[in-house]
Amino acid sequence: MIKVGLWCAVLLLLCGSAMAEEAWQSPEYLQQAFVEVALHSEYVAGEQTVRKWQQPVKVWLEHHADQTDQHTELTRYHLQHLSKITGHPILFARSREEANFIVVFSHLQLWRNDIALVSGRLTLKPPADAICMFGVTLDAQQAIKRAWVVIPVDHAQEHRSLVSCIVEEITQAMGLPNDSDKVYPSVFNDKTPESLLTGLDALLLKMLYLPAIKPGMRAAQVQPILARQLQQWQSDGTIQHAEKNVRQSELYEMMGF
Repeated sequence: MIKVGLWCAVLLLLCGSAMAEEAWQSPEYLQQAFVEVALHSEYVAGEQTVRKWQQPVKVWLEHHADQTDQHTELTRYHLQHLSKITGHPILFARSREEANFIVVFSHLQLWRNDIALVSGRLTLKPPADAICMFGVTLDAQQAIKRAWVVIPVDHAQEHRSLVSCIVEEITQAMGLPNDSDKVYPSVFNDKTPESLLTGLDALLLKMLYLPAIKPGMRAAQVQPILARQLQQWQSDGTIQHAEKNVRQSELYEMMGF
């Protein structure tokens, strides 16, 4: 009877552990989420290819709004967080000419003009419901060679979305361009209450920046690579501890989490 009791206790612990796992922590969910966010685009129909940076990301900030120190600090912390998660070099450029990623802190009255200037597309306009906007330019191999983000600070603050804009738009410009209600909890889902990266977001970034994942790959090429990696991450605790680990950042501390 003692042995039976022990086995029952073990089974209860195992069942409790399985029930505690969030839906997004299953390898199948993570595979589907990657395809949804990395291999689709919000304004382009159909499946796309992998888009990611191959060269170091060099960021230049332009300030057309007040509170420049605060905006710089928020951006710096997020860039450091992205670099830590992906293992990809991301740093501030020494000059605008050196930069391949421009972030403009704009005003609502200026942001259409700022988008046209920074994108080089004079007819490009933000969608009517947009609070902030990003764009990327790809080379022939589908690697990202340039990117930009424009945030109308007054407009973003009115919607209590300044931090969300910094986090989401810059992260999307790393190669996760799609918003989707199918991916939760994530900054790419407007129904997610948090404005900072989630454990799911961190895993999507880590997946994208695996060395074996190359620009231009399609879902059929990506999926077997991710399946093997996710199996390893499930075994070594990377998936289990993703939410805890993503919160170990200066930006989380700055925002009081």
